[in-house]
Amino acid sequence: MRKSFYLLFLIIISGCQKENLKPNFLPTTDSVTESKPVINIFKTKQKSKDALEFCKTKNFNTDFCILIDMSLHSGLKRFFIYDFNKNEISQKYLVGHGCGNGFWSFDSSKDNPSFSNEDNSHLSSLGKYRLGERGYSNWGVNVKYLMHGLDEANSNALKRIIVFHSWGKMSDDEVYPKGSPEDWGCPTVSNNAFKEIDPMLKNSKKPILM
Repeated sequence: MRKSFYLLFLIIISGCQKENLKPNFLPTTDSVTESKPVINIFKTKQKSKDALEFCKTKNFNTDFCILIDMSLHSGLKRFFIYDFNKNEISQKYLVGHGCGNGFWSFDSSKDNPSFSNEDNSHLSSLGKYRLGERGYSNWGVNVKYLMHGLDEANSNALKRIIVFHSWGKMSDDEVYPKGSPEDWGCPTVSNNAFKEIDPMLKNSKKPILM
């Protein structure tokens, strides 16, 4: 009986020792929780540096610009107001992109969007934009800004009626792992976000770079 007790005791101790070793091993795939993507600060800093040089050369506003990181999941705040004077992001918002062949207002391409400069592609276009005339919109808070594409990759933006506006379907807060609703190519933000951004654009005496 005593021998059996000792044997059982050794088995329990041995089992505990093995359990204590588990944290030293890589977790199995089933136990891994998908981590939330983060902003690449180094890339953002480099983009802001390039943007500032462009703004100085082209006589654009050199107090701030708008940077949109389309490589980030659409459920994350990837629309940045970048303060050139403080060399930092001052505000962050959600922003939508084009649905392409997907369903309008769904989030089918939330983590892997496609881009195009073609008319009727229903996709967003990458590149630099000059925010132009402020006018009436049928969407959101009923205000829009025309977007003049400055690169070969977005030269048809004006023709395609790609404009900056708000949309009631856009959230104020991050919705990750869900994505933001997708439209036909416009960068859309929430109504509350637009109300914060609009005065900055409207009161600028020089063109704004997006």
